[in-house]
Amino acid sequence: MPTPDGPPPAGDTTPDRPLAGFRHEGTPGAEPTAQLIDRRDAVAQLGEALRDLTSLAIGSEVPVDVLRSVAEDARRLAATLAEQQRRLDEPSSVDDLHRGQRWFNPVVGSGNPVAPPMRVEIIDGTAIGTCTLDWRFEGPPTYAHGGVSALLLDQIMGYAAALAGHPGVTGRLEVRYRSTVPLGQPLRLQARLIDVLGVRSALRGSISLASAPDDPLVEAEGRFLALNQAQTDRLFGARATDSDPAGEVT
Repeated sequence: MPTPDGPPPAGDTTPDRPLAGFRHEGTPGAEPTAQLIDRRDAVAQLGEALRDLTSLAIGSEVPVDVLRSVAEDARRLAATLAEQQRRLDEPSSVDDLHRGQRWFNPVVGSGNPVAPPMRVEIIDGTAIGTCTLDWRFEGPPTYAHGGVSALLLDQIMGYAAALAGHPGVTGRLEVRYRSTVPLGQPLRLQARLIDVLGVRSALRGSISLASAPDDPLVEAEGRFLALNQAQTDRLFGARATDSDPAGEVT
């Protein structure tokens, strides 16, 4: 179930909405402390540095001895981070589950080295996302892997569902690939709610070049399902209190 990344320092303008059907601890709507803001800033800086490092490593043609030296440096840094690790079922200290802010989301998370990251804003009821894909997302040479397009569309459509007041988990996602998605060029994603039937919300989304927003490269239609607390507990168990489910419901 896609949820927004935290606003600072990225300036994300996605709506603050709790995770659908999830229990949350803490004070709803509490403003972040100076200490939390500082940690979020550090998390975002590390995420950006690791994204740069990963992309540069994929494209690097430096000598073998340099590669091995960098690998050793990376292992030493990893050992430092391993000294204090949270459990898999424990939420990050920088997340705000009341507002649906996930700083390590694999699409929009400023702290996640896997994320592009995509930035989202709301324009006239439509969720609009922007990002540029690099070597980390390569499928065919110089083009994005098709699964990455599905991931991005799932996220932006989840935003649109939440914006319209119908947050939920992905029940179905149908993707049509009209053309390849190039690396290194700014992309524009958009999604909006088109229908609601009971607990099911129908959405439509697309990916295009930012320079040609009316010429979609990939299109998708999705069905998102609203969950009550009992369904959330059944599907995700104890983790439902702390986690953002990314799985699909059939």
